[in-house]
Amino acid sequence: MKRVLLINPYYPISETPSPPLGLAYLAGALEAAGIDVRLLDGVVAPLNNGHLTKALETFVPHWVGVTAVTMTVNRALDIVRQVKAVDPTVRTVMGGPHVSFTAENTLEETSELDVIVRGEGEDTLVALVAADGDRDAWAEIAGLSFRRGSQVHHTPDPPVLPGIDRLPPPARHLIPLGRYRTLGMPVSLTTSRGCPYQCIFCVGRRMVGARVRYRQPTAVVDEMAHLAGLGFKQINLADDLFTANRRHCLAVCNEIIARGLAISWSAFARVDTVSPEILARMQAAGCQAVSFGIESGSPKILKTVRKGIRLEQAVSAVKMCRDAGIAPLASFILGLPGETPETLAATLALGERLEKEGLCYGFHLLAPFPGTEVHARAADYGLEILSANWDDYHANRAVCAPEGLDPARLDAQVQRWERRLHVYLEDIRRKIAGGTATPEERGQIVNMERTVILYEMMMGEVLAKAAPAGREAASETEAFVQLAEQAVKAIPDFTPDQIADALQEARRRKGLRQIRRGEFIQWEWIDYL
Repeated sequence: MKRVLLINPYYPISETPSPPLGLAYLAGALEAAGIDVRLLDGVVAPLNNGHLTKALETFVPHWVGVTAVTMTVNRALDIVRQVKAVDPTVRTVMGGPHVSFTAENTLEETSELDVIVRGEGEDTLVALVAADGDRDAWAEIAGLSFRRGSQVHHTPDPPVLPGIDRLPPPARHLIPLGRYRTLGMPVSLTTSRGCPYQCIFCVGRRMVGARVRYRQPTAVVDEMAHLAGLGFKQINLADDLFTANRRHCLAVCNEIIARGLAISWSAFARVDTVSPEILARMQAAGCQAVSFGIESGSPKILKTVRKGIRLEQAVSAVKMCRDAGIAPLASFILGLPGETPETLAATLALGERLEKEGLCYGFHLLAPFPGTEVHARAADYGLEILSANWDDYHANRAVCAPEGLDPARLDAQVQRWERRLHVYLEDIRRKIAGGTATPEERGQIVNMERTVILYEMMMGEVLAKAAPAGREAASETEAFVQLAEQAVKAIPDFTPDQIADALQEARRRKGLRQIRRGEFIQWEWIDYL
């Protein structure tokens, strides 16, 4: 039996990661083909060379597959190099949006990487693993890029999967879901693939196609019910656009309502694809928040980037969400082609105006990701690329700038926004210290601190390194106190009381397992659900 090790590289907790759905779909397809699969998730567990070496030596995979987006690709390539250093005979493969559109350069610069899977990868990866090391067979598989001699060979692009209901379910049992649940992170699923829109800064359309393919609503709601049953409090519908098709959107909502399921979820939408009827039905089905990409307060820029919306539609959509009892969220992209001080001011004014209507919003800076039109035609759009280091492409600092606009001005705006958040949180902390904070405000800070503590304990392997609680620990609380006193050395920014509280919360979330060995107590994370 073939063995495949899939790896999710480190991704910052500040980006609110969810369990890697793309890798879960790949793992499900491989398992359905009779292939033995393991998965390492560097987002919620440390993935240093020792852990990787142990996995390679114990599982002995024939293939190691790593996924990456632009901001994680350097980490992913480092993993590929480490794999080959441990066992040069292991075949290495990468996928994801970044390498799909930089395949030639990536292969030329990384001799340790054997092959790249471009685009939707389920069928391609299964065929590749079945072909093993037969490069002549690789040449017959659509969607691959690999070296043949001194040249990089690209097979034709893979056909768009005709229907996604035929795919095996995502193999989430291979993901340490328990850690995500303990951290309070959301879990994601998709009800469709594809995006019919042509925004020049987005790579989604090129990855999964312009034709939207929908899953059966009953299958979608089966999956939502399963995830809620695992204890996740929030489900994110990760479709590029859940409201693209009114009939499909309403069918999913009606199925949730018909079953009487109490599920909290969120979705992505466009301001021109919502209506009072749709939002009312979404709210009745448990939708708590809808995220819009408004992008700019300048009609000219919206036209340039082919967003295809009008500002009055954005205003209307926010008001409709508020009236329906759904939290409206929005993102704005600063530094788009044609950005000027005047258009920046217009975007800031629009955000402030909509904030008074109940909008919660944030800013990102344009990152011209490979595969986007704005990357391929940067010069035509008057953009200067400032950094070729993919680590910088996190959209929180300027990596490109429109002609005539100082990138420091873009950075300054995001930094002002970050300071605003910092001031807001510090104000709540002062209220807590003075006893005037509301329960909601106190809960917000406490939950944030708990997440940071638990995450640092996971990544620092504090539980594994801690000495067991001794016989004097007669209760769980006392055992937590003893553990917290050890953990404070690894997490010095928090007190033992805060750490003990976070551990007790993790226990309530069913994220910790007690291990008793005679008179001693030790703890471990519950990884798999």
